[in-house]
Amino acid sequence: MAGRSGAMFAMARYKKHARIAVGRLATVLAIAAVSACTTGDVFSLQPAVDVGSQTAAVPAAVPQYQGMQRLVPSNPYMTAAYPRMDEPMSPLEQMPASEIDCRSELKRLRVAYTEVAQIHEGQCGIDYPVKVSAIGSIQMKPAATLTCDMAATFAGWTKNELVPSARWRYFSGVKTIHQGSSYSCRNIAGEGVLSEHGKGNALDVMSIELNNGDDIDVRKPGLFAFRTRGFLNTVRADGCQYFTTVLGPGYNYDHRNHFHFDIKNRKSGYRACR
Repeated sequence: MAGRSGAMFAMARYKKHARIAVGRLATVLAIAAVSACTTGDVFSLQPAVDVGSQTAAVPAAVPQYQGMQRLVPSNPYMTAAYPRMDEPMSPLEQMPASEIDCRSELKRLRVAYTEVAQIHEGQCGIDYPVKVSAIGSIQMKPAATLTCDMAATFAGWTKNELVPSARWRYFSGVKTIHQGSSYSCRNIAGEGVLSEHGKGNALDVMSIELNNGDDIDVRKPGLFAFRTRGFLNTVRADGCQYFTTVLGPGYNYDHRNHFHFDIKNRKSGYRACR
C-alpha cells in the first residue's frame, strides 16, 4: 500500500514540473515573438525605424534635386515628374529678321560661310559674324570674318563686277581672292577713331588669282602694264557703287599694297573712293 502511495506522489510531482516547464517555454516563445515584431507603438502610429535616416534595413531616401518641380497634373509642361522643356531655339531663330534675311541673300549668292560666335573686344566686335571661305567657285584665302552685310556686299560686287572685268580683260575667271585683313580690332592709323575692321565691316584685298594662272597684285602697276592698270582702275571704280569706302594704291602709304573696301555708315551718305 505504501509503495502504491509513493508512486502516485512521484507521478503528481512529475506532472507539476511538466506544467511549469511548458509554461516557461510558452513565456519564452511569447517574448521572442514580441522581440521579432518591430511594428512600433500601434497606438501612436510611430514606425519602429526612422525612415529619415539611412540604415542597413532601409534603402537610402531618394535625393531631392534642387530646381526640380513637383508633379502637378494641371501643368502641361510636366511629364513623369520631370519638367518638359521647350526645344532650344536655333541660332537663326535667335537672330533679328534682318540677319536672317541677309543669310538668305548669302545663300542666293552661293557664299560658303560658317556661323561664328559673337565677338566682343572692348569697343570692337560683331554681334552675328560669319566666316566666308568662298563665293561660288572663288576661294577666299584666308577665310574672312565679317558682318553678314559686308559679306553680302562683297559677294555681290565679286559676282557682278570683279568676275566680268576679269573675263573682259584676261579672258579668264577668278580662282582666288587673297585678303590681308577682315575683322581686326584696331583704330584707323594715326587717328583715335575705330576702324571699320573693328566692326567687321571692312575687307582688304591684296591680290586676285585667275584661273589662267595670272596673279594680279593690287600694288600700283608699272608704267607699261596697261591691261593690269585698266583692270585695277575698273575694280576701284566699280567698287564705289557697292561700298561706301574704297581706298587703294595712290591714296596713301598705308594702302600702297591693297584695296580697302568697307560699308561705313555715314549720315551724309558720302562715299570715299580714292
